[in-house]
Amino acid sequence: MPKTEQVKVRIPAGVDTGSRVRVPKKGHAGRLGAEPGDLYIITNVSNHKYFTRKGDNIYITVPITIPEAILGTKIEVPTIEGKAQLKIPPGTQSGQKFRLRGRGVPSLRNPNLRGDQFVEVQIKLPKVISEETKELLRQFEKINPENPRKEMGLE
Repeated sequence: MPKTEQVKVRIPAGVDTGSRVRVPKKGHAGRLGAEPGDLYIITNVSNHKYFTRKGDNIYITVPITIPEAILGTKIEVPTIEGKAQLKIPPGTQSGQKFRLRGRGVPSLRNPNLRGDQFVEVQIKLPKVISEETKELLRQFEKINPENPRKEMGLE
């Protein structure tokens, strides 16, 4: 029966699914008393609730409000190492992407380099709108008559 042994393994920052981690001299015993071979561990990185990863870059979608999109603001966004401030310029559109340089995953080849984090903002509409808000939106529409479908030849 093969022996069982617990082995502590240091997983380097930046590993991705399919990366191989070598553990020296923890593999099968060598022939005729030779040293044991190396153990290779194939990694599988789990999905995250908010972040997705492509290479060394991290992607996340963050909701913003209508006033934040129109007026601009600074918002707090999650990163893989905590939180960061992101400046939302006035007139930001839903789906617009912003880059946080150096906030991605450390490079496996060069730990001094990191990927970037890309933040896509999605404008979140309120589910319940008061009569006062509806009236303010009607006034806004009169002051700012804009047809976003005009360039498509639509009314």
